[in-house]
Amino acid sequence: MSRNLSMFARATPLLFGALFVLGLVAPFAVYPTFLMKILCFGLFACAFNLLLGFAGLLSFGHAAFLGTAGYVCGMLVRDAGVTPEVGILGGTLAAGILGWVFGVLAIRRSGIYFAMITLALAQMVFFFALQWRATGGEDGLQGVPRGHLFGVIDLSNNLAMYYLVFAVFCIGFFIIYRAIHSPFGQILKAIRENEPRAVSLGYDVTKFKLLAFVLSAALAGLAGATKTLVFQLASLTDVHWHMSGEVVLMTLLGGLGTILGPLAGAAVIVSLQSELADKVGSWVTVIMGAIFVLCVLLFRRGIVGELQALIRRSGVN
Repeated sequence: MSRNLSMFARATPLLFGALFVLGLVAPFAVYPTFLMKILCFGLFACAFNLLLGFAGLLSFGHAAFLGTAGYVCGMLVRDAGVTPEVGILGGTLAAGILGWVFGVLAIRRSGIYFAMITLALAQMVFFFALQWRATGGEDGLQGVPRGHLFGVIDLSNNLAMYYLVFAVFCIGFFIIYRAIHSPFGQILKAIRENEPRAVSLGYDVTKFKLLAFVLSAALAGLAGATKTLVFQLASLTDVHWHMSGEVVLMTLLGGLGTILGPLAGAAVIVSLQSELADKVGSWVTVIMGAIFVLCVLLFRRGIVGELQALIRRSGVN
């Protein structure tokens, strides 16, 4: 067992390095906008996985953070005329503040009660986005300019925009990775496994869960703000409860509680949506539902989780 763990520890930097190089050269082989969508949703799923996979908190309201950050970023860039990096930071901050509000109201509950409170609060955000004239209602916030990064780099160039999205993803992923492998992350795992024992050891469980919730919300907002710049649009789709369901599917499909699983799940779901949307229309939702059922029944550890289990078994044999 220890030999397997040391093998994984040695292989992890090599894997991350290979993926980083792959990310650098990918836009020369694959349509950049498609890759940017995968990276945005990959970061969104990784942020959600931090909450569910490592803290054990199931939120049905994460779309509120994705969408709120998108609207705030869009308003700042389009209406206030700020540069893209300021818009992204503003959207991330707004999502973090909203996450704190959600957390204060919901964090003292657990299980289905926690999930339902987050869903109810997210629906309030959806209604607000629908009714407020500044958000564009059903038409969404359109015509958001990509602008110039730091006032210099023209992001209307797809390649320049891709490398900004890639940099944002890497920063967000690094924050999640460090959080998971820090004492804070170990405490979250302890709370997930046995909350009463964590309380008996003297940890302020409510505080740690609230911190995890706010961090997850802010990173989801980082993904949402970046996505708005990519597509130059913030819409009701981003705050709809369907989006909260999609991120659950991405996380479970890729591998709950794994590092790279959410990114793999996001890549699969985005690819399916892109390939099937013009072929089967609204049946895409049915197909994704069937995939979710198969995932739960046949490989509950997800794509990356099953691969890790396979490697461990082969190492033992």
